[in-house]
Amino acid sequence: MPTALPIPIYFDVPRGWQSAPPDEVGAPGAAFVAVHPPADAGFTANITIDGAYRPDTVTLPEIADESVAHLGGSVTSHMVIDRRETGSADAPGLTQTLALSIVVGGNRHDLVQSQVYISMVDVDDPRRRVVIRLTLTSTTSQHPGLLDDFRNLVRTIRPSEGATP
Repeated sequence: MPTALPIPIYFDVPRGWQSAPPDEVGAPGAAFVAVHPPADAGFTANITIDGAYRPDTVTLPEIADESVAHLGGSVTSHMVIDRRETGSADAPGLTQTLALSIVVGGNRHDLVQSQVYISMVDVDDPRRRVVIRLTLTSTTSQHPGLLDDFRNLVRTIRPSEGATP
């Protein structure tokens, strides 16, 4: 069952991507999953969206570090190859790109994961903050061809009408 986001959001799914039930594709903590068939060497590219209410003062780089730390058990190796803070003081964001390897069914897959963190702060109460994470995971060979789709989806993210953190 998908995990609900702390606030409702709106986004456009790019052409060629199909939504999939998070539990059925191995992403039980996600609020939304889209896959991009066909598989490349047995791995299907995917975009996941999740998020959490973060009333703490943890920074987006620290939240990104938490995500990397959580990969530890599910991957055979990983490395942050790029990280950038984006946005503005009113709408902060962070992007990071990871190179990682996993073994599924005895087969090793070299993957690239692009992550985007978007912080949404309640204008009436700045202590109320939601952080949304969007993740594109694909094989190394697929990544360049799918990155624009991911960027286009990220550009469309916004709170649904009346949503507040």
